[in-house]
Amino acid sequence: MNHIQMNRPQTMTLYNGEKAPLPFSAEEYESRLLGLRQIMALNDLDAVVLTSMHNIAYYTGFLYCAFGRPYAAVVTADQCTTVSAGIDAGQPWRRCHGENIIYTDWQRGNYYRAIKSVAGTVKRMGVENDHLVLSTRDALLDHFDGAVLIDIAGATMQQRMVKSDAEIALITAGANTADIGGEAIRDAIRVGTREIDVAMAGRDAMELEIARRFPDSEIRDSWVWFQSGLNTDGAHNPVTCRQLEAGDLLSLNTFPMISGYYTALERSLVIGEPDAATLKAWEANVAVHKRGLELIKPGVSCAEITHELNALFADLGYLDYRSFGYGHSFGVLSHYYGREAGLELREDIDTVLEPNMVISMEPMITIPEGQPGAGGYREHDILVVTEDGATNITGFPFGPEHNIIAA
Repeated sequence: MNHIQMNRPQTMTLYNGEKAPLPFSAEEYESRLLGLRQIMALNDLDAVVLTSMHNIAYYTGFLYCAFGRPYAAVVTADQCTTVSAGIDAGQPWRRCHGENIIYTDWQRGNYYRAIKSVAGTVKRMGVENDHLVLSTRDALLDHFDGAVLIDIAGATMQQRMVKSDAEIALITAGANTADIGGEAIRDAIRVGTREIDVAMAGRDAMELEIARRFPDSEIRDSWVWFQSGLNTDGAHNPVTCRQLEAGDLLSLNTFPMISGYYTALERSLVIGEPDAATLKAWEANVAVHKRGLELIKPGVSCAEITHELNALFADLGYLDYRSFGYGHSFGVLSHYYGREAGLELREDIDTVLEPNMVISMEPMITIPEGQPGAGGYREHDILVVTEDGATNITGFPFGPEHNIIAA
């Protein structure tokens, strides 16, 4: 077989159209990059090669769609450049703070050549060990012969955990949007309606609200998990075509995504009158939720909050049914990328809350099928830690007095 020889570029730039409005100002991104360059100075790094969706979005505004291709952001002392695949054309340049370079498919390894063309000679490179796969790590070492790779994932996470005022404003808008999705879901609940139909009502309402509030943003990735009956046992169970029945325990979960920023609303509901065991379990979870909301404030550690709520669940007789930790950080994260694991309400996390952290309170218990009150119960609010307490930015009501739906 004859192969046509083509002289094609390994990398290129494409300034197609004009720069699009980003989620935050240029000053905001420069402030974040200043923090990253301080991390670089502390670790004596020549360059940082970011590969995760969350860090690239945090420092540049660009949220990539991998589809099996690698992406990066290369940060040096005086440059910030996203590295994207040719299939995306000019969109990454339009949607990033700083510069962009495209790698082509004409020759294997062009992704690494693009990174090297920006980074130059590097002796010490910052990378994200919690995201960097072994094949990429090996290839970076091959292309940057003699370089030492230094993990900065934890340091960048620490930076992301304390939000700017602009981030808090966007997160608050997301929480408002989650409430709107919740209202649409509650209005759609009927005996005989499928889970998927209820979920679509909530998702459509949220996307319309995001389009209204953020007309310059990309509209992508918002979703709803609406579960009923047995399907409520897990927090992340997917939507099905199950039809709602009278007496069902329901779980409402709305997740609007705005420019990579995830927010959430989660509520237990019952369609028709709950039986005594269901009501008892629900009220126990609500009691823990209320106490947890009171505990969120500066100066208290994640572990301290967890231990107190564990004691309350034990007193109520439901500790053995607890499903996971009591809450987590909010910001640039999603169910398929990113998580600030250093700010979770768990026994093994000693992080002390401080102003401008954003964290959820979300207790959950799961009672196995066949036992009285079977199903999963959870409530979820988002709180912004302030100088002397916390502000709850979730408005949708919780508890049996609000969320028993007439059959």
